[in-house]
Amino acid sequence: MSNKLNSALLDKCVSDILAFSAGETITKGGEEVQGKKRNFTETVECQISLKNYDPVRDKRFSGTFRLPSIPRPNLKCCMLGNAAHCEQADRIGVPHMSVEDLKKLNKNKKLVKKLAKKYDFFLASDNMIKQIPRLLGPGLTKAGKFPTLLSSSDDMQEKIDEVRSTIKFQMKKVMCLNVSVGNTDMDKKQIVVNTQLAANFLASLLKKQWQNIGCIYIKSTMGPAMQIYF
Repeated sequence: MSNKLNSALLDKCVSDILAFSAGETITKGGEEVQGKKRNFTETVECQISLKNYDPVRDKRFSGTFRLPSIPRPNLKCCMLGNAAHCEQADRIGVPHMSVEDLKKLNKNKKLVKKLAKKYDFFLASDNMIKQIPRLLGPGLTKAGKFPTLLSSSDDMQEKIDEVRSTIKFQMKKVMCLNVSVGNTDMDKKQIVVNTQLAANFLASLLKKQWQNIGCIYIKSTMGPAMQIYF
């Protein structure tokens, strides 16, 4: 599939985003805008609006794709593990909970909700994953955070990095999609490649591919939106 994004424009927009987040002045729409350096790492995200697409009649799409560079290295993980996995998590500094810990929550909806809120995603040992609905009820599933399976042969750090670098496009009832493609600590080239791959992957999920994409903007958390596809 051909890449429909204008490389020079994308390059300039990413440069401006990084300059703005570093506190430099950028020119946007013929006017100078003063950037501001924040005391946290901003996420760079793509905002995509679709066209010629009927969310009611057309087939809903959903797909996940692993980006080459991790866009969200700060996503918090919790390992719901057997003894071996809890020990491994301890070694690499990842919070973990055993079956006993989960039993203590006693299926209390408030406590499960609190747990779901505390972490961005969960991993679970293969012999634990079946027990999770029984131990916790539907809380994690409702929060959209049902654990990712970690088998005994998987490398935990590698699995965590995989989840942190995987993006998901899922059609809901609205015509706009948001996805993280990087952060302001990353190299410009990494953000550019991630953005191109994310856009191409979304186009591949759509019925008429690029003809279903109306426009794409890219922006950092606190920065102005830059249009990269018209």
